[in-house]
Amino acid sequence: MIKEYNDTATAARFVMHNDNKMLSGKGLRQQGSQPINTFIYNKGGEQKVLIDEITYTMPARCILPLVSNQHFIFEYPDSLTAWQFNREFYCIVDHDAEVGCVGFLFYGIRHPMFITLNDDAAGEMSHLEKVFSNELMVKDNFQGEMLRTLLKRVIINTTRIAKLQSESYQQFPDEKMDIVRKFALLLECNFKQEHEVRFYAAALNKSPKTLSNVFSLLKQPAPSVLIRNRIMLEAKRYFHYTDKSAKEVAYELGFESPAHFSRFFKMYSGTNISAFKNLTG
Repeated sequence: MIKEYNDTATAARFVMHNDNKMLSGKGLRQQGSQPINTFIYNKGGEQKVLIDEITYTMPARCILPLVSNQHFIFEYPDSLTAWQFNREFYCIVDHDAEVGCVGFLFYGIRHPMFITLNDDAAGEMSHLEKVFSNELMVKDNFQGEMLRTLLKRVIINTTRIAKLQSESYQQFPDEKMDIVRKFALLLECNFKQEHEVRFYAAALNKSPKTLSNVFSLLKQPAPSVLIRNRIMLEAKRYFHYTDKSAKEVAYELGFESPAHFSRFFKMYSGTNISAFKNLTG
């Protein structure tokens, strides 16, 4: 079952899927469509999910945040509830300071993030599922704002649970880990243009060395590694899901020349672009 809210004046869109066998994410294959973020709630048992051509096991009674450019296919989509929303409905980046989640849940260093629920949290999620469903049947001037409020509640509840399940957030105070969260958000917004640690360090009012030391202290991968990994992830997405040439991808990802990009790709993937495309084709 699919229920949907649309606001033609603002292009805001919110969709709720319940037991929908066709639920999937086309990612970069869905050219020309509106980018849409997704919250998946697995009400059933453990199942497999394919995200960007990598298979993961999603635990039972679990929430998974996914962003708009991800390709995903679930083993049992009809045992899921999903909430999808575009930027016009609720901009997760603009609301990051408000709910403190984007650089953690959606663009966090640990990805994918499977957030398991205890009995109380699962009960709350089942209750919210019913409230969402009922609200989507109401057609009045308050509907959009009520749905946004409910979505924010899901995001905040999920963030709280996820932080309790994060070893780093348990070891270090939120103020320290906020540096990691803010870096993750900056990286997602700028990785195509900015490949050097110094850009992100300056944006966080730190020197590159200090930023790297902070990440080391917080037991996180080095900023340079995170930048490299994000670029590689996007490059692989382009080669998996689009017909863009290596030259087009190189310029899309901010490289000075296709040759520079080719060397970068081979160094960090272990294979050249042609061989990788043949494997995925």
